[in-house]
Amino acid sequence: MAALATTPWLLDAAQATQRYEEAAAEAVEACADDTRGQACYICHGEGDEDEGLVRGCACRGATGYAHVTCLARVAEDAGNRELRGAGGPGFVRWHTCGVCEQRYHGLVACALGWACWKTYVGRPETDDVWRCAMSQLGNGLSAAGHHEDALSVDEARLSMLRRVGAPEDSILIAQGNLAMTYRVLGRLEEALRMRQEVYSGLLRLNGEEHPSTIRAASNYASLLNELKRYEEAKALMRKNIPVAQRVLGENNELMLLVRWNQARAIYDDPGATLDDIREAVAMLEDSARTARRVLGGANPIASAMEDDLRRARIVLAIREALS
Repeated sequence: MAALATTPWLLDAAQATQRYEEAAAEAVEACADDTRGQACYICHGEGDEDEGLVRGCACRGATGYAHVTCLARVAEDAGNRELRGAGGPGFVRWHTCGVCEQRYHGLVACALGWACWKTYVGRPETDDVWRCAMSQLGNGLSAAGHHEDALSVDEARLSMLRRVGAPEDSILIAQGNLAMTYRVLGRLEEALRMRQEVYSGLLRLNGEEHPSTIRAASNYASLLNELKRYEEAKALMRKNIPVAQRVLGENNELMLLVRWNQARAIYDDPGATLDDIREAVAMLEDSARTARRVLGGANPIASAMEDDLRRARIVLAIREALS
């Protein structure tokens, strides 16, 4: 494990437990107003001074409230059943709600990332579950905005996968996670090179209809757009949107991201016509409406899409006033 020498805190079980407890407390505090007076849907106990409740998914009304420890116990049990070949949802319960079947986000995702890592940190690095737990931790740290820590985890994971001779698709997925962190930290050219490599590799390995390839194309297009390479972004989206529609359907979270990136590539382009911008606004209105219905208004994707829609409408209003 020499490649992990620069992140000794990552392999320390005691530190993993401490960081989990801190992350869980932070998530509970952030969810306090929403969860007051509610009961855990797993153990049916209420939040109390020992452990409060959280909800960080797409559940609404009185559903989806839980203790982080209960969520972690359910996830570990599901993972163990999968390892025994007993079926069930398996490892996805570490990142996906068992009620609404949408991914956790924000501080709840971070708390579960640390819960997952402290559960499996003692396993050997050649163990697939150990690798998945490290990925879950990196994603959770990113979801909570702890990007420097996420960078350390992502770099350590990629180094480890290369060292142990992991399958190419696993290495490409790890590169995609690292590219996301590079982007948030402003290292855009490094992120772009990695995004292009990930997309090309997954396209070659899995074909254009595989969800991992569609996601890689969407992420690559989004970064091209951020670097103002609009024509390249639009060309990539034109190629992949018919595939995504056929494979995913319009209500899928990934399809919403694909549509969002398409709209941004259109209205951000200084060369866009007035009709182009109207098309982009209409596309965003439809996607934002679907995101609210499918993901819930508190979901980061749904709220960010609403922000983008407001910005696109301003752009449209200015262009219409000048026409």
